[in-house]
Amino acid sequence: MKKLIYAVLIACMLVSLASCSKKTEDAVVGFKPVLDKETSCNITVVGSYDNFEALEAEFDRFNEYYPNVRLKYLKLDDYNNTLAATLESSNKPNIFFSYASMVGNRNFDSVFSHMENLSDPALKLDLNSIRPGLVNHDANGSVMMVPVFSRSYGMLVNYDLFEKEGLSVPTTMDELLAVCAEFKKRGYFSPMMGYSLKSSSCLMYTIAYPMFVASLAGNPQALELANALDPASGEYMRTALEAVQKLRDNGCFDLGECDKIGDNYTKVILRFFEGDVPMMICAGDTVSGTKKRESQSEAFSKSPFKYAFAPIPLTDKGGFFLDSPSVEFSVNKDCDNLDMTNEFMRFLITKTELNEMASKKRLVTPTTDLSFDSVYAPFSQVPADRTFSPEVLGILDPLTAQIRNAAFKVGRGELTIDEAISMYGSMK
Repeated sequence: MKKLIYAVLIACMLVSLASCSKKTEDAVVGFKPVLDKETSCNITVVGSYDNFEALEAEFDRFNEYYPNVRLKYLKLDDYNNTLAATLESSNKPNIFFSYASMVGNRNFDSVFSHMENLSDPALKLDLNSIRPGLVNHDANGSVMMVPVFSRSYGMLVNYDLFEKEGLSVPTTMDELLAVCAEFKKRGYFSPMMGYSLKSSSCLMYTIAYPMFVASLAGNPQALELANALDPASGEYMRTALEAVQKLRDNGCFDLGECDKIGDNYTKVILRFFEGDVPMMICAGDTVSGTKKRESQSEAFSKSPFKYAFAPIPLTDKGGFFLDSPSVEFSVNKDCDNLDMTNEFMRFLITKTELNEMASKKRLVTPTTDLSFDSVYAPFSQVPADRTFSPEVLGILDPLTAQIRNAAFKVGRGELTIDEAISMYGSMK
């Protein structure tokens, strides 16, 4: 009997050790170096960020595999206008920031001519680690840029404030209107807030854009006309503009209070951290600055509260999740040390490293681990039929300018909805 018991225990221990070994193997399966570890070379990444500590941390992690590879990040001034010349210069960068707004813009034709096809099987990039809606294939099926961060549009929610007032976070438009009315009764002058002084990054656009995209999704003909700025497409903005007007008319946001937020990034965050704003409307790029600014806010430092970024519930079924790339990386196929450059990309485009970088930068990870950061977890609950990727749909930048300016002017009362619709294609 004792021998039998010992045999069972040993068997269990072996199974446990095997399980631990398998977990260890799984942890490193994302990247295994294939080049000479003693290789010595330089790799340069250029972009538009002032600094990029999250990427520099990845440089250090990559050096654990290749200690003699010297990696550096450089910011280019006036990025969009200097990138093409930089790619043609004698000091060619290896990797560069690329953006969805470049697609279809003839000004970036020379930039695209330098891009390597990152979907080439020989490169062995793990594109499956990225949410499919973020990976944009061109007409030839090639992937010229890979997202390293993503973004969406929604609202920062102060959960502690809802709990304090005994109210539930709204999940439909009717609930949103009702909860705003309750907050106003209790002395919250503007239950929803956001930047409102200029059309760029304004709260009205953040409200309207997801609804406009949803109205075009599944209707290729409408999208084609909208991208061509055909005036008839203005009618597809109606539902989105009506939502903006309904929230304004019901006092969900007060422009006088919102106009006091004189900056569309730092001051939006610091105003939210004052602790008296139930819902702050913004984009995910703004949310990325929250972690760093928690300690910069005296009010938040004294009275921290639980918050998260959630879709704005603008219909009877809830909100939308616009899953868009924020920053993408492209490889300069004409650079020096192309093999090691692709090795670094193969290292970076893994679930582990993309999540690590997103965590440090506090941007939305582009991987399938959407709830990796609890701040963005509410978006992981949005069903697939309410999730759209504008870039994959083919939404172009001129289209977004129309809804952005229309929502801003309707929200400020400068145009009626019908006037804004009739001006589609010429809205400035």
